[in-house]
Amino acid sequence: PNNEELLQKKIAHSVNSFTKTTSQPGDEGYLFVLEDTETGEVVGTSGIEAAVGLDDAFYHYHLSKVIHSSRTLDVYKAVDILTLCNDYTGATELCTLFLKNGYRKNCNGKLLSKARFMFIKQHQQRFAQTVIAEMRGV
Repeated sequence: PNNEELLQKKIAHSVNSFTKTTSQPGDEGYLFVLEDTETGEVVGTSGIEAAVGLDDAFYHYHLSKVIHSSRTLDVYKAVDILTLCNDYTGATELCTLFLKNGYRKNCNGKLLSKARFMFIKQHQQRFAQTVIAEMRGV
């Protein structure tokens, strides 16, 4: 984020999460960075939230259909509807995937993304059975 104070809080929360001993998912958040080892510059980041919706509500929309039909009136109409839900409370969320433009090559993005899955596999007790990811703008 462009807010230095917020960034420092997120980093401190991540450091605390990595050092914390836990046997079940909670308020932990993990940040991973990709560094250009020649320059020391951080060129990408990815993250995991261990369990969403525990402190603040985590809402999503469910897309479904309602059918209005009548043989007598010869009417059949399918209507798409959105329903506000919070079914994913407690789920683990893959979040924060960013890579600087000049580094979007040579599978750097894949590495940054897959690092999250490798960490989840190595520390399964820290994460929920359900893993979600928001696709913003889709």
